[in-house]
Amino acid sequence: MDLKIGIIFLVQILIGILGNFSLLCHYISLFNAGRSRSIGLIFRHLTVANSLVILSRGIPDTMAAFGLKHFLNDFGCKVVFYVHRVARGVSIGTTCLLSVFQAITISPRNSRLAELKVKALKYIGPSSILCWILNMLVNIQVPMHVTEKWSNKNITTIDFKYCSATLHDKSKHLLNAVCISTPDVFCLGLMTWASFSMVFLLCRHKQRVQHIHGNNISPRFSPETRATQTILVLVSTFVSFYTLSSIFYIYFSLSGQSSRWLVNVSAFINSCFPTTSSYILLSCNPCASGHFCACAGRNTPLPHLIRKI
Repeated sequence: MDLKIGIIFLVQILIGILGNFSLLCHYISLFNAGRSRSIGLIFRHLTVANSLVILSRGIPDTMAAFGLKHFLNDFGCKVVFYVHRVARGVSIGTTCLLSVFQAITISPRNSRLAELKVKALKYIGPSSILCWILNMLVNIQVPMHVTEKWSNKNITTIDFKYCSATLHDKSKHLLNAVCISTPDVFCLGLMTWASFSMVFLLCRHKQRVQHIHGNNISPRFSPETRATQTILVLVSTFVSFYTLSSIFYIYFSLSGQSSRWLVNVSAFINSCFPTTSSYILLSCNPCASGHFCACAGRNTPLPHLIRKI
């Protein structure tokens, strides 16, 4: 059973790193060609964060599943869990930034968000860096609760096979978990709002295009339909995996119990969104995209605004 779990983790690492590397190379090539500079900056931060999420927990989980022991000391455990929490937060924040930026980009000229179109380009870089700094500060207490598994302490711990999370006081630990999760919940709500706003705008634009062109455009395979489906799939995937991951985190904090099966499932779910998101974005348009709505067509005003990014 451990061998099968190790193979699953290893396959997940390979698929995730390949997808994120492909997405990163795609936007680096567009950047070198003088295109997609603003959105490419967001994707570089996103792919780096996703890769760190996959590697920081994926490699130790794989090694532990294959039977390796004592490969992380106390300092190594603290670094692994700190990097994982920071990268996870940056992944959430960058995805939120991507959604909000796209919502601003495709907003109508008479909307309130239209005034932010020019300013948004200037704040992408600082916002991405600020996201890293904030997550480093918010998760600064994570190393304090993580120790090497083989240290004998008469306190309640959560066993992660190669490291342990100490629970000195469950109520205090739960409060820390709430504080750490608050920025994630805020980003999750903001991203959901921005994404469904884009869906509303694209659907309304699709109705206008069909009204102008009549039945010449297939509603099933129209660019707006593909863009809407990509947004919904990405948001649904994000919400599903991170909600499940948060449930496991809260359960471990409250109960102080961690069976090997729950730990393995939690580790697998933690890397699911960073693994699948790159393929969702790349599948939007096999020609020249990967962005939420960049798969829109060439002959309609709204997608033209999107493609100019």
